[in-house]
Amino acid sequence: MRTSVLNILLAAAFLAVAMVAGAGWYWRRWVRRTARRAHRRFGARIDRFKLTSKRYITEALLNDPDVAVAVRAHAAEHGMAEREVWGRVRGYLAEIVPAFSLLMYYQFGYAISRALLGMFYKVSVDYVRRESIDELPRESIVIYLLNHRSNADFVLASYTLAGEVAISYAVGEWARVFPLEYLFKSFGSYFIRRRYREPLYHTVLERYVQLITRNGVTQGIFPEGGLTRDGHLRPAKVGLLDYLFGVAREPGFAERMHVIPVAINYDRVLEDRTLLRELRTHEGSPKPRRLSQLGEVLHYAGWNAGRALSRRWKRYGRAAVVIGEPIPVKPWLDALAAGGTPLFARDKPGRLGAVQAFCDDVMTRIGAITPVTPVPLACAALQTFDADFIPRDKLLERMGELRDVLVERGARVLKADQRVEESWERAYRMLRMRRVVARAGEGYLLLPKGRELVSFYANSVSHLCGEFEQAVRARDQLPIDSMVGR
Repeated sequence: MRTSVLNILLAAAFLAVAMVAGAGWYWRRWVRRTARRAHRRFGARIDRFKLTSKRYITEALLNDPDVAVAVRAHAAEHGMAEREVWGRVRGYLAEIVPAFSLLMYYQFGYAISRALLGMFYKVSVDYVRRESIDELPRESIVIYLLNHRSNADFVLASYTLAGEVAISYAVGEWARVFPLEYLFKSFGSYFIRRRYREPLYHTVLERYVQLITRNGVTQGIFPEGGLTRDGHLRPAKVGLLDYLFGVAREPGFAERMHVIPVAINYDRVLEDRTLLRELRTHEGSPKPRRLSQLGEVLHYAGWNAGRALSRRWKRYGRAAVVIGEPIPVKPWLDALAAGGTPLFARDKPGRLGAVQAFCDDVMTRIGAITPVTPVPLACAALQTFDADFIPRDKLLERMGELRDVLVERGARVLKADQRVEESWERAYRMLRMRRVVARAGEGYLLLPKGRELVSFYANSVSHLCGEFEQAVRARDQLPIDSMVGR
C-alpha cells in the first residue's frame, strides 16, 4: 500500500515538473517568436552583441587583465583583501551590465513610447541628410551624441530611431529605482555613477564600455551630463566619450567609428518649472520641502487626469528631433597625428583636451540643427520687446522677421511655410494654458510669473537668431546654469 502511494506521489511530482518545464519551454518559444516578429516588422539593425547574456559579459570583465590590476591597486591602497574587492567589482557589474530583451524593446517598449509620446506631443523627425546615414557601412560603430532637455529624451530618441537601430544609452543613477531600472536594462541601457571618482569603478565602467564598443554596439550619450536648467546647451563632459575612443587604439577600429549629432527640442519640457526651481535654489533661494514638491506632483497628476476624464485634454505641442550627418573619427585622429602628437601618445590631460575640442565641435553642430518649434519661436520674439505688453501686430511682425532670419541662416524651423498667425496661435494656446501670456485688448500681456519660462524656451534657440540674438538675450532673467554634472 505504501509503495503504491509513494509511486503515485512520485508520478504526480514528475508530471508537475514536466508541466512546469513544458510551460517554460512554450513560454521561451513564444517570447523568441514574438520578439523576432516585432524586430522583422521594424527592420531595424540589432547589434548581435546586445543579445549576449549578462553572465557571459560579466565573466569576460571579471577575467579582464586591466580590471585585475585595478583590483590589486585598490586592495593595496585601502588595506582590503582582494576577495573583498572582487566582490565590489561584481556589485559594480551587476549595476552596470544590462540584459537586453528584443521583446521588451520592440513589443512593449515601442508600444509604451508611442502611447506616451502620442498623448503628450506631436512628434517630428528630420534628417540633415538621410543618405549619409544610409550610406554608413554595416560594420560601423555608431555613437549618437544628443543634447539633454528632458528626461523624456530617452523615450523620444528611442522611439524616433526604433526603425533604424536599437540604442544602448548611458543612464544616470536617477533612474535606478523600480521599475525604471528594470525597464532601462531590458532596453539595453547601462547605468553610470556621475561624480563618483573611485578609480576602481571607473576602470570597470571603462572596460565595459570598450567591450561593447569593440563589438559594435550602437550607443547614445548625453555629453552635457544632465538636464539644462536655463535652456542653453551646457558644456560637454568627455569622460565617457574618451572611454569609447580608447577602442581606436586597436587596429581596424578607428575606421569604423562614426559620431552622429542629434538635436532635441520641445514646445513644453515636462519638468521645466522644476528645473527653474533648481536653478534658483543653486543661486541661494530656499530649497522647497519634499512635502510641497509631492503636493505639486499630485496636483499636476490630478489636474491632468481631470482634463483627460472631462475630454479637455490637449497635447503639449511638438517634440522634435533632428539627426545630423555622421562624423568619421579616423580623419580627426589623422589630423591630430599630422599636427604633432597622436591622440594616444599624449598624456591624459592632453588627450582629454583633444577629446574636449572634438566634443565641443559636435555640440556646436547640435546647436546649429536644434529644431525651432512654435513655442521657442514665440518666446524668442517675446524676449525682444522691452515692455510686458506687446501689441498683436507688432508681435506677429517680429515673429515673421525672426522666422525669416532663422530660415535664411539654415535653422530647422518646423512648418516654416505656414502663416505666422498659425504659428503664433499654436504657441499661444500653450502659453495661455501655462499662464505665461494673457490676452489684453489688441495685444498680449506677459505675466510676471511667466517671464522665466519665456526665457527658458527662448534660450533653446537664441544662438540661432542672428541679428536678434542680442535682443533675445538682453531680457533673459535667468542666472547662468553652473550646475554641470547634476
